[in-house]
Amino acid sequence: MINRVFLLGNLGRDPEVRSTTSGSAIATFSMATSRRWRDSGGERQEQTEWHNVVCFGRLAEVAGQYLARGRQVFIEGRLQTRSWEDRQTGERRYRTEVVCQKLQMLGPRGDDGAGAPESSYVVVVEDRGPEPDDDDIPF
Repeated sequence: MINRVFLLGNLGRDPEVRSTTSGSAIATFSMATSRRWRDSGGERQEQTEWHNVVCFGRLAEVAGQYLARGRQVFIEGRLQTRSWEDRQTGERRYRTEVVCQKLQMLGPRGDDGAGAPESSYVVVVEDRGPEPDDDDIPF
């Protein structure tokens, strides 16, 4: 069986970085991808999908340090669905996210362009370590 996801898009918000009880970093952020086409009447159409992304370890540290809202990235990873009980309502909640295993930063850094060179560049970071246990994740 194969569980592989490839996404090319832009960050919808700055990464939020937390630490597990053992000190390993976890970063979460949203990412938008868009699909464009012409309908039967020749009008241009666009549909945007939002994805929840989670990075662990060194990838999380790099995401927290270098990624910002608006930044274009290429993500390679796998889909994972978590579930938990809502503390207020007692209902079962579900969240599907992309567990990032490879991250390529493309183009300038974020909306403000802070520290961005004039030309585009690519930085590739790959996760080679194990993920923390579910009991170790602080959310």
